[in-house]
Amino acid sequence: MKIHHIAIWTFRLEEMKEFYIRYFKGTSNEKYVNPQKGFESYFICFDCGADLELMSRTDVQNTPIGENRRGLTHFAFALDSKEEVLELTEKLRSAGYTISGEPRTSGDGYFESVVLDPDGNRVECVFKAG
Repeated sequence: MKIHHIAIWTFRLEEMKEFYIRYFKGTSNEKYVNPQKGFESYFICFDCGADLELMSRTDVQNTPIGENRRGLTHFAFALDSKEEVLELTEKLRSAGYTISGEPRTSGDGYFESVVLDPDGNRVECVFKAG
């Protein structure tokens, strides 16, 4: 088995779509719209691994995302090298995104950084040799 997709509620549907396409090399389907429910979504597909479903609905509440809370706290994209993690981190920083975890080697051997997407979701950029 493998994870098929992860879903995120957002009020910034177009901005979120562009973020994941531009910086994480995703591709998007055509927007799905259900006017009866006030629902819109995109599926962002990546070369391998799980897809990302970005969803918006008029009745979803705007609650803050906390770093240390129950539930999904982050998801990660695997990059091909330490240099790629550094390059992407700087590209995101230059574009004005918040780097909430500076590049470092973690205790379990990953070289990683953490960026906040337009909604404040924590996205890890990781590389593990071997």
